[in-house]
Amino acid sequence: MKKMDKRLLAALTTAGAIAVGGLAIYLWPDPAPLSVAEQPADPKTDPGAHSRQAREAEIRARFDQAVVMLHAKRYDYAIKSLHRVLELAPKMPEAHVNMGYALLGMENYKAAADFFSTAIELNPRQVNAYYGLAVAFEGLGDIRLAISAMRSYIHLNKNAGDPYLAKARSALWEWESQVKNSGKEPLLPAAIPGNQDGKPQKGSGGKAAAD
Repeated sequence: MKKMDKRLLAALTTAGAIAVGGLAIYLWPDPAPLSVAEQPADPKTDPGAHSRQAREAEIRARFDQAVVMLHAKRYDYAIKSLHRVLELAPKMPEAHVNMGYALLGMENYKAAADFFSTAIELNPRQVNAYYGLAVAFEGLGDIRLAISAMRSYIHLNKNAGDPYLAKARSALWEWESQVKNSGKEPLLPAAIPGNQDGKPQKGSGGKAAAD
């Protein structure tokens, strides 16, 4: 599959609306507009460019449709749209993240964790993937892994004004209290794919782009 136009990736936004286990998330990376509006290619004189534009247009339309469905909590429809996005752009971390949130809405925590982990492998700085992964691990009953993921989220989130940092710290405090009372030690952030001691690492997607 041809590499997706980077301008399209920059233009697409990730949005997820989910409430699971008392935690809520509604995050998106900082989008950048398309630099120059590309003229439609003639399918006769430039079939390759025409095909690429058609694929990118479908990716964008399906992705935006999934975002609307996430807002409406129509997770089954969001999943259907995101499946098509991932068929066309399997290495798009934002699509994996939103699939994870749709699956959280369906309470399919194991599948959600898998999609969040893949997003992190593709882009270790995909901050909202760590938050979602923490919620998924909580749903699976693995509080120690939830702690590890949430610590990574807090470490990587450089937006001091983000209201979800307070929610993350509150959840982390509650989970750490549970682990302390159980007599078990929490896992290090190195347990999270693409992360070591809470520091971002290069993943299979190459150099990570900041959120």
